[in-house]
Amino acid sequence: MQMPPSGAPSYLDGQFLVAMPGMTDERFARAVIYVCAHSADGAMGIIVNKPVTDLSMPDLLLQLDVAQEADAIRLRERVGHMPVLMGGPVEGRRGFVLHTDDFHIDQSTLIIDEGICLTATVEILRAIASGAGPASAVLALGYAGWQAGQLESEIMANGWLNCPADPALIFNTDLDAKYERALRGIGIDPAMLSGSVGRA
Repeated sequence: MQMPPSGAPSYLDGQFLVAMPGMTDERFARAVIYVCAHSADGAMGIIVNKPVTDLSMPDLLLQLDVAQEADAIRLRERVGHMPVLMGGPVEGRRGFVLHTDDFHIDQSTLIIDEGICLTATVEILRAIASGAGPASAVLALGYAGWQAGQLESEIMANGWLNCPADPALIFNTDLDAKYERALRGIGIDPAMLSGSVGRA
């Protein structure tokens, strides 16, 4: 395997960002973010462990007229388990679906990493409502965004840990457990993390 040249940028597409305990921005406290895109121009990701508390997936599909009221019972059986996530503070009214790669819409689906895709069109919601969608999916409202160099600065300032993403963790519906599971997945005992990090 060829290593990137020294000083070449290392991008984090398809990785998790896990907030350090000292994260001062409440919107990102204990957040686990799946990085969908990262380049010299900035980064974009979806928080995968914070629910929208007052909205269920079936209710959202009915509100958007993606499904009809007559299908409400079938809808609850099909997607009642699927959480609606608070994906981040940017474009909070726009929906983004992270899903397995068994579903694809030409010109609309972004393949992020092995097995994980992002689609942000209403067509995927229609497919999910009808039972023809991907095997696993999560819907997020909004996303987290960083300008050029901003994410790198936050990582250097000990705001985030980054690690390979676990697809099973992305789609797991036990949102409360995701933060600790993400930390344990990289060999860190959450109890051992201090809110302040010293420098030698």
